[in-house]
Amino acid sequence: MKISKILFIAVIIFIPEICTYSQSNADWRTEFRKELELFGHRNWILIVDAAYPLQSKPAIKTIYTGEDQLNVVREVLNAVDDAPHVFPEVFLDREIDYVPEKDAKGIKQYKSKLWEMLNGRTVIKDLHEDLIKKIDEAAKTFNVLVLKTNLTIPYTSVFLRLNCGYWSPEQEAGMRQKMGK
Repeated sequence: MKISKILFIAVIIFIPEICTYSQSNADWRTEFRKELELFGHRNWILIVDAAYPLQSKPAIKTIYTGEDQLNVVREVLNAVDDAPHVFPEVFLDREIDYVPEKDAKGIKQYKSKLWEMLNGRTVIKDLHEDLIKKIDEAAKTFNVLVLKTNLTIPYTSVFLRLNCGYWSPEQEAGMRQKMGK
């Protein structure tokens, strides 16, 4: 009797956590839209390749999309661009510029399509390990959404750090300067 009560309590406690990581492929859009409504300045959205690790911090939620990465990047960027409260700062792995086609078939075409999609945006490149450290640090205070795709080309993850959509860094700097007077 006591064991069944303990088992029942354990199931009740862990079912919500298990469901967080077992979203169906079609459901990722719904979950992403819900998160985007709640996300703001300093939250992160990552669109990653198949080998990106499942991170252990509770503030990092991973959803497997099962879809083509460029399609997910396009859909996420369009949704963030349409959101009046945030805009994306784009980060890429610096290593992407050094991955040869002979070792990663399709990297050349992927980069071409990605650059076309990112045209006109400021893109910051950083070492992959440093970006993971930034995510780990951000997850101490802010939520991170990881959308995992089926892409099997290394160093192709797209990291989006959200910034305030209605208050620019220049406006913030001007206000801070006035406050200092």
